[in-house]
Amino acid sequence: MRGRPLRYTPRRDAGLYAYERALAHAGFSPVAGVDEAGRGACAGPLVVGAVILPDGRRERIEGLTDSKQLTPARREELYDEIVERAVAWSTVIIPCHDVDRVGLHRSNVMGMRRALAALERRPAYVLSDGFAVPGLDVPGLAVIKGDQVAACVAAASIVAKVTRDRIMIDLHERYPAYGFDVHKGYVTRDHSAALARYGPCPEHRFSFVNVGRAVRNNGGEAMGEESGYGPAGEIPGEGRTEGARA
Repeated sequence: MRGRPLRYTPRRDAGLYAYERALAHAGFSPVAGVDEAGRGACAGPLVVGAVILPDGRRERIEGLTDSKQLTPARREELYDEIVERAVAWSTVIIPCHDVDRVGLHRSNVMGMRRALAALERRPAYVLSDGFAVPGLDVPGLAVIKGDQVAACVAAASIVAKVTRDRIMIDLHERYPAYGFDVHKGYVTRDHSAALARYGPCPEHRFSFVNVGRAVRNNGGEAMGEESGYGPAGEIPGEGRTEGARA
């Protein structure tokens, strides 16, 4: 093993590509970043993105950062650049009923494994945002605020976020009462008011506390088509998770 030891951590002022440079120096290339979008939402799917960026200073994509810090228009621009220039990229969409059935964290880990396995090129190392991904056949590192300090994780964050936002805009056409095109399924005042008035639709996560409360307050009824959650009022994993505010 040449170069710096694997415990080496780049300084935060070393730039967004510092982790990739350090890992390449240690003999690990290519490096894949993986991140999710929609973990805290109480409606819509969980989406995981994985990206391997090209090597070299001339190949760097300017403006990468945490997707939540970008405007929607800028995210779309960067998304197009990432998918055009990436060595490999993938997305995995985990529907809300799978999040309810499997659990949020397990769904997240499962989605990250699947997104990495779907990459056309096998990574030598994986950087993930926030928590480790167990069960990989390559080494990896969980990076706190990885989408702000590692380029490949930031790229994965943008790919996941744009993919999920597009899905939520499409869902707004089916369920316009909830305003999914605005809050993207996160808990806002308007979303909470719509839940209280109409009850949940089949795209809500029934294992979330606020959605379960809305089911009870609406007599166990969900708006729209059959959701596959079982008899009215039967809420899988009731009380486990609280939705996060947008």
